[in-house]
Amino acid sequence: MAKPTLQSIAEEVGVSRMTVSNAFSRPEKLSAELRERILAVAEERGYVGPDPAARALARGRTGTVGLLMSGRLGEQASDPVGTEFLVAVADALSDHGLALTLITEGVAGATIPARDVPLDGAVVYVCDADSPDLGWLRRRDLPLVTVDQQALPGWPAINVDDRAGARAAAQHVVDLGHRRVGLLNLDPVTGSATLSPTNPPALARDQGWRDALAAVGIEPLVELAAFMPVTAAYDAALLLLDRPAEERPTALLCFSDVFAAQAMRAAESLGLRVPEDLSVVGFDDSSVATAVSPQLTTVAQPVTEKGRLAVAALLASRGSDAPAEPVRTVLPTSLVVRGSTAAPPA
Repeated sequence: MAKPTLQSIAEEVGVSRMTVSNAFSRPEKLSAELRERILAVAEERGYVGPDPAARALARGRTGTVGLLMSGRLGEQASDPVGTEFLVAVADALSDHGLALTLITEGVAGATIPARDVPLDGAVVYVCDADSPDLGWLRRRDLPLVTVDQQALPGWPAINVDDRAGARAAAQHVVDLGHRRVGLLNLDPVTGSATLSPTNPPALARDQGWRDALAAVGIEPLVELAAFMPVTAAYDAALLLLDRPAEERPTALLCFSDVFAAQAMRAAESLGLRVPEDLSVVGFDDSSVATAVSPQLTTVAQPVTEKGRLAVAALLASRGSDAPAEPVRTVLPTSLVVRGSTAAPPA
């Protein structure tokens, strides 16, 4: 038996091809009775509807938005902030009848999804400005919105006030009386001795911590850790803490709650108590912050709102009434004080 087609269904029902197409994609154009009759014949003949690729070509839209994320999916899945952001973007797109296509940075020599996958636009989340995938998205002249990175000329951007949040965290430990402070920050390039400019949040948090510490003459001890594996943060924290008591930091300011949780593990392995011997401050106010004991003092950022705003900005930039100037949004942060910080030991 020949494979059923849009034409064969139209002929059997006695309607036009457009009417059959509308039964699947624009039901409001038909009466309920006619649509049910068309769908019944289609189901009986095993016809699943117009070809999605042909339909996208006819409309000039794919109905799909890409999310370009740095690193592998396994890395993002292990990060509560990355997972929360991904879910927020997917839910916001779903509210507008759009699908999400996840694009992680490709492997050299492999197919590049950013070049080959049909998309109506993309959200770019913490990616290196030199990323080949980002380069292809830009060459395709797709609508883009950046999140947690340097804005692209001509496109909207969503950022968090990381510097102000980090400054508040450092000021908190200074006000508690700490004068020996360590910084446990992200090193995007494993083995690098200095902070890489490819991660704007890491740079901004470093600047914010130093703003408050320099004001009272504190020169912090610094260790950098790779994002993955998570034990890298544990090892870096050991380097900060495994030293004589008179040289050891009494407070640690950490790039994330995940880093802070690893720092607390390192402290425990050395027989140090949190917060009696060591105060620890995280960043993000993720699920990790309340899962550890004591619960983390941390800096809260609106991750879900960041995802919703990114989708809204992308959709606005595609419309005929798109703003003449790209919107650059900076979201506020707030310090959340819990049990992991206290005055330094006498």
